[in-house]
Amino acid sequence: MKTIVLSPQKPIENEIDRVINLFEEGLSIFHLRKPHYSIKKMKSYLNKIPSDYHNRIVVHSHHKLAIKYNLKGIHLSAKTKKERFKTWFKIRSIKRKNPWITISTSLHSINDLDQYDDLYDYVFLSPIFDSITSKDYQSGFKEFNLSSAIRRSNYKVVALGGVNNHNIKNAFNMGFWGCAFLGTIWTNESPKEKFEGIKEICNSFKNQSTNYD
Repeated sequence: MKTIVLSPQKPIENEIDRVINLFEEGLSIFHLRKPHYSIKKMKSYLNKIPSDYHNRIVVHSHHKLAIKYNLKGIHLSAKTKKERFKTWFKIRSIKRKNPWITISTSLHSINDLDQYDDLYDYVFLSPIFDSITSKDYQSGFKEFNLSSAIRRSNYKVVALGGVNNHNIKNAFNMGFWGCAFLGTIWTNESPKEKFEGIKEICNSFKNQSTNYD
């Protein structure tokens, strides 16, 4: 399974050093989600990360930075997608000129999985499990319905929300292409060690998945 880590929305102590540690341990997809950051602060953040790791970073805002820094991709939030035609045209244009860039988005219902759009390389679906960091962000899915929807969908679906060491196997069995981690990583005293354990579990399912690449 793919292993994805999202940045904490609010800065934490030694955050960038810790992110670099995750890259050193093999993290291949890092979603940089800082909704309140200006473009200046986003540039400052990216400038502190060695350029060798830039091609593993997906930005949730200030999408033009993906081109400037040769980043891995662009994530479209619900707010961005409200301007549907404008967004569609702009992102399609970026993708055409820069085919290496991945485009992802967030979904929140089973019905969304049936409305396939080939613009997206993969999608987050949440909350799959009860959130670790927010009591108001609890799972509302039934496992059987969710599994059926994932298997009939053309999307590569990533489980987000409450994913931890103990339920990664559940996510795999439901047909998820990958798992995204937020609170599991950043509420831990040693994000690096936590990631090592998570990566080992996810990699154990790599050869079993028929839709891994």
